[in-house]
Amino acid sequence: MKSQIKTLHLPTVIQNHSQEMSNKVVAVTGTTSGTGFILAREAAKKGATVILLNRESERSTNALTQLQELVPDGKFDAIACDLQNFESVRQAAQAIRNKYEVLDVLVNNAGVMAFKDIATVDGYDVQMQTNVISHFLLTKELFPLLKKSSQARIVNHTSMARLGSPLNPEYFMKKGGDLGGDGTDEENTSFSGPRWERYHQTKLANCAFTYGLKSKLDQAGITNVIPLLAHPGFALTNLQATTATDGGMEKNSDMMSQAQSAEDGACGIIRAALDPDAKSGNFYGPSGRGWKGFPELLEPEDYIQSDYTVQTNWEECENAVGAFTM
Repeated sequence: MKSQIKTLHLPTVIQNHSQEMSNKVVAVTGTTSGTGFILAREAAKKGATVILLNRESERSTNALTQLQELVPDGKFDAIACDLQNFESVRQAAQAIRNKYEVLDVLVNNAGVMAFKDIATVDGYDVQMQTNVISHFLLTKELFPLLKKSSQARIVNHTSMARLGSPLNPEYFMKKGGDLGGDGTDEENTSFSGPRWERYHQTKLANCAFTYGLKSKLDQAGITNVIPLLAHPGFALTNLQATTATDGGMEKNSDMMSQAQSAEDGACGIIRAALDPDAKSGNFYGPSGRGWKGFPELLEPEDYIQSDYTVQTNWEECENAVGAFTM
């Protein structure tokens, strides 16, 4: 199916909404496939040193080889980082601090979708820890390097799944495996039920983190670090394939046949990471109903940046991994 979907927007984004990145360092989580892989490839083409943050696996090894083949002159640095393990995240951050004096862009891209109701080694829901809490931890651990950049960016990746019920502190707690179960086949194939509620909570939390960062940075008078938000619309990536394999959705559904390419899905985070005109709090993604299309500058919904949403995410993440000081 992937080969049948034509990429429409990536060339225009690269031509009109990216900048030269020589002497810049860009760290990206989740680069084994999909949006993260494409962003890593394009940032390297622009001259950046790209730090690839993935769990050690055959997939991550193969992805590094592919990137080196696609960008022969590219500068890639693979560092092990398992977002389902806080200690691994801390070790990855320490490895980056040991090797680099400055970090210019951090892209919190990696994510899992509609996984079963299971706990990580740290006791948290696997979706919430992977998608949200570990990215909060990684950002706070790398913040001293970001502050040293002349113009640093922190890019968070949400989705259309941000739309829904309010943020619930329960999903941030050490209750992995006790957050609603796995849902029925009917619920899973219709994108409803407990798996999808847990996923929704993480995608809303990604928004809350962005606007929480903006508020904290504004209060601290820090203007050389800007938080940005993006969403991919509905793109055919390994995220959907993994979810289908796990029983969370139907991989051959009519809806999936309407997806855009992974390259077009990556355009939102590419704009956030590389667009020279990006400003603090900007949100990029397909406009209109948001499922597909050119990555426009979007107006964030009021509730994703409300005091309650922002404060809940910040407090619960700090409860899990410690205070984030500016």
